[in-house]
Amino acid sequence: MKLISWNIDSLNAALTSDSARALLSRQVIDTLIAQDADIIAIQETKLSAKGPTKKHLTLLEDYFPDYQITWRSSVEPARKGYAGTMFLYKANLPKPIITYPEIDAPSTMDKEGRIITLEFDNFFVTQVYTPNAGDGLKRLEERQLWDIKYAEYLAQLDDQKPVLASGDYNVAHKEIDLANPSSNRRSPGFTDEEREGFTNLLAKGFTDTFRYKHGDIPNVYTWWAQRSRTSKINNTGWRIDYWLTSTRIADKIIKSDMIDSGDRQDHGPILLEIDL
Repeated sequence: MKLISWNIDSLNAALTSDSARALLSRQVIDTLIAQDADIIAIQETKLSAKGPTKKHLTLLEDYFPDYQITWRSSVEPARKGYAGTMFLYKANLPKPIITYPEIDAPSTMDKEGRIITLEFDNFFVTQVYTPNAGDGLKRLEERQLWDIKYAEYLAQLDDQKPVLASGDYNVAHKEIDLANPSSNRRSPGFTDEEREGFTNLLAKGFTDTFRYKHGDIPNVYTWWAQRSRTSKINNTGWRIDYWLTSTRIADKIIKSDMIDSGDRQDHGPILLEIDL
């Protein structure tokens, strides 16, 4: 199986805008089409509570004609047009059972459209858009509770059958996972608390597939800040997007890599190939 995960940072903008950034986004979409993946997980769709419009669905069908679509949006009392996730999966796959889990997360996090899970006969594929700790770490305490609840949820899945878990986890796990660790000690995504949360998740029986395949190779990232014009040029990035698998099937991983997103800053897509 070939699987891709990408934080698109607004599906509507990527599909319908004529901005320079949207054109770069569509170049990434073209790259994904060429990959011909079995499953594509998309985070931060930023769609309305009603989900994709007819125009969005038509455009998605034009790009991905052989895929089924399932989505989840942020709903009240959470913010409108915020977060959100989507799966595209090949129509010729066995039909999965689709769930939209709530994990007893704090605040409005369970209503922000952050998790979708596909259950197949012998495994789960689940994606997450992990809440950001926020400017000034105003949401860090809630984020810590989320991390605990999410780890418990993945462990519950893993008790039933092996798990492939992907998404924007909003944390650089170790110093090697960002370009400037010393100056980001208390930045959202690199606090001791968030890193510990990710360590605890892996300790429940999950493997970071990229490190499993590549070891401690440096300077490989999945996100480059848009606010810095030179972040991509200078590769001052962060690795905050992951494909995880249940550790007991890690030996089945064929490939775990980043997909080149060209000049587009923000998130790049990540690829997992696994023999299931």
